[in-house]
Amino acid sequence: MKETEKYIHHNVEVSVISSQKGEHSQRCLCYNGCVFFKPGTPENCPIAQGLYEYDIANHVTTPVFECHKYDALQ
Repeated sequence: MKETEKYIHHNVEVSVISSQKGEHSQRCLCYNGCVFFKPGTPENCPIAQGLYEYDIANHVTTPVFECHKYDALQ
């Protein structure tokens, strides 16, 4: 079994595999220069925004590994 730890994320205590803590943005396709990913703005990708809202409501983190809408910045 992998080592886990608890910490506060968005004001809630969550558990994480210790070796993966803080790696969401490094693993998520959205953060890999997608032209549609504009977090914190009304123009943010509707897929990313929906996942963010789901994550906040359920106190989880869901990185995107595959996406039909991904388009890299040029």
